[in-house]
Amino acid sequence: MGDWTLLHWLTLMERELLLFAGVFFLIGALDELLVDGLFGWLKLSGRAKRLVVDREDLRCRHLAGTVAVFIPAWREDRVIGHTIAHALRAWPQAEYVIYVGIYRNDPATLEAAMRGAGTDRRVRLVVHDCDGPSTKADCLNRLYRALEVDEARRGQPARLILLHDAEDMVDAAELALIDRAVDHAEFVQIPVLPLPQPQSRWIGSHYCEEFAEAHGKTMVVRNWLGTCLPAAGVGCAIERGMLHRLAQQMGSADAGSPSPGPFSVESLTEDYEIGMRVHALGGRSRFLRVHGDDGSLIATRAFFPARLDQAVRQKARWVHGIALQGWDRLGWGTGSGSAAGSRPVAGMGRLLEGWMRLRDRRGPFAALVLACGYSFFALTALFLLLDFGGLSRPWQADPLLTFLVSANLAAFIWRAAWRFAFTAREHGWAEGVRAVLRIPVANVIAIMAGRRALADYWRQLRGGRLHWHKTLHDRHPAAALETAEIPLAPAHWHSGVMPGREFAA
Repeated sequence: MGDWTLLHWLTLMERELLLFAGVFFLIGALDELLVDGLFGWLKLSGRAKRLVVDREDLRCRHLAGTVAVFIPAWREDRVIGHTIAHALRAWPQAEYVIYVGIYRNDPATLEAAMRGAGTDRRVRLVVHDCDGPSTKADCLNRLYRALEVDEARRGQPARLILLHDAEDMVDAAELALIDRAVDHAEFVQIPVLPLPQPQSRWIGSHYCEEFAEAHGKTMVVRNWLGTCLPAAGVGCAIERGMLHRLAQQMGSADAGSPSPGPFSVESLTEDYEIGMRVHALGGRSRFLRVHGDDGSLIATRAFFPARLDQAVRQKARWVHGIALQGWDRLGWGTGSGSAAGSRPVAGMGRLLEGWMRLRDRRGPFAALVLACGYSFFALTALFLLLDFGGLSRPWQADPLLTFLVSANLAAFIWRAAWRFAFTAREHGWAEGVRAVLRIPVANVIAIMAGRRALADYWRQLRGGRLHWHKTLHDRHPAAALETAEIPLAPAHWHSGVMPGREFAA
């Protein structure tokens, strides 16, 4: 190799990048193809039927018991009032209480929450006895302790706990739908539906296709397979007895903590983890994908981060918590680490469980493969320019490389078609086309988030403090509907309640 020039080394690098990225892209494509096949079989066999309910009947139906809605909030003064006011309008029932967790050093959020709640007794504002921010799990545990006090006072436990975020636009039919489902499951998740953002077509709107496919296909397959269902942290409910067991489990695991609760303060993705822990304790989990009779999906709607730095920060937290911490804390079986009460599963169940956890934790490696793939494209572009100057590659593609390129091109077209179909189903064909065009943007964000997650994890391993990278929210769908910033489209995502002036900022 002593006679090799820079061109030879660049050629070798291009070939190795193609081999590495091409092989693992193909493995990932086969993995997705298996999920596609299972979903297609479920649809064709009638096992994944389209469920339709009377939306207005659900909205007005009485609940079987008290529902506690937990909403943690830190510096959410721009959205929390809209969330509370919209929920009170959407849910006419009297059998629920909204617990809003607010920090003592965040008076702006407290004031906004008070304006949104007005004099409605279905809202309880819980001021945390520490300065924020702590972690989302810590705030949720504070709400759990407030619930325990209320239960002791009235002498009756709640029926279930429903989790939402401060920026959510709740669905008018979800409360009664989930209340009915808890008769047959200890954990229930409804879909999350990010809304397109005209002012952020490429960053904020790229969440639309990711959740459309994840909550329109993958979660449906996981629900049918009976594997653990990850909680999204919003639009998910835990039966009260199960939450008590989770709190006991955390108390035994964290014996030194002064006031343990069911949510792990050491996890960046306590919502994802709690879905795993419910399954480990033998709880039944159910993903509810149901449409109203008006054609709209019963789901939680929200605006996701519209800026690149915010999107990268949020996704880095997901990768860090799910992929890296999840490996440490939850392991690969169905048990929650070494937690007492975990149920063992053998045979096909263990294989399926391992497959789903591997899919959940592929984020860091996927970022590496994507980075190699884009580096290959950059080198290929360089060689195309050199070809115009009369400099050709010192090697020619062999059959293996030709096969890899052809197979991955076919896989990309297949994936793009699925992405278009699922996005168009939820948001219309125009957004479906944009979803395909946004694929490179989503990949770049995944690469940046993977790098940041690995850096944060390395700092944590070296004894660094665990940071809660809070996502800032400044826009709420209910306010956007009111000002006609986004169109009202009942066939796709209408909440079931016509917007009015719900909350004055």
